[in-house]
Amino acid sequence: MRHRRYPFIIGFLVVPVLLYAALVIWPYLQTFGYSLTDWNGQSQQMHFVGLDNYTKLAHDEVFLGALGHNLLLLAVLPVATVLLALFFAFMLNVGGRGGTARVQGVRGAGGYKVLFFLPQVLSVAILAVLWEAVYRPDGGGLFNGVLLKLGLESPGHPVEWLADPDLVLWCILGVLVWAGTGFYLVLFSAAMQSVPRDVYESALLDGAGRPQTFFRITLPLLWDTVQTAWVYLAIAAMDVFALVSTMTVGASYGGGPDHRSEIVATYLMRNFLFFGKAGYACAMGVVIFFFTLVLSVVALRVTRRERIEY
Repeated sequence: MRHRRYPFIIGFLVVPVLLYAALVIWPYLQTFGYSLTDWNGQSQQMHFVGLDNYTKLAHDEVFLGALGHNLLLLAVLPVATVLLALFFAFMLNVGGRGGTARVQGVRGAGGYKVLFFLPQVLSVAILAVLWEAVYRPDGGGLFNGVLLKLGLESPGHPVEWLADPDLVLWCILGVLVWAGTGFYLVLFSAAMQSVPRDVYESALLDGAGRPQTFFRITLPLLWDTVQTAWVYLAIAAMDVFALVSTMTVGASYGGGPDHRSEIVATYLMRNFLFFGKAGYACAMGVVIFFFTLVLSVVALRVTRRERIEY
């Protein structure tokens, strides 16, 4: 019986494994190979240059600055998004009680979930257009309009949100947090629904308040979900190509002003398609691949803890 089972399993696995190897593994291996050449992306001719592309990257100020911007997003995006999503999920699922032992969310929780999830059904292009209107550098923009009404800025000197070197990256970060919070709110809400109501009701009968309920029950029981969300957001922070290339100023995939919103993905695409430095761009891709891989492994190991059974 066992001899018949193995050919059956292998028969199902061969095609998916071959497709994965051809469509995923092989392109990665090709990228590693191209990163060791001076390929221009157009010609079939290329020369082996060893580690020259990686040596240049170590001294490329634009690349190092872009990597620093990715690290800033990596440090802030997961923290802000996870905290906001956890807070809202807690309030919509168990934070609405008012002196009774019945566990429930705030009034209208179902409607709030739909409202928070709405950004997830919008394409990146629509998000970019929407937030470019919000960040407009005149009185027609939402932020500048409010500031003008409150008398906090002069009509002759409105804040140029996306053209200010000190603000542009934070503006992009704000859009990312706004767009991502709804998805992780729904994720955490689903995890909270699996927690037995008895646990919360027992805590309420013992006199636990909202902070104690959140930190001593909700957060420990949702730790595996939080860990998964953290890894996804860390990977998202190393990308952000679509928003930066559509919302920020600068020739060829944005990144301006003066590279102050440059990220590795936009710099990579500019080198690949406009400067004809495909080998150099591949070296950037290899660096960001290993960087993301190491960060994911470290995040999983650092946040690993014993699973709580309930």
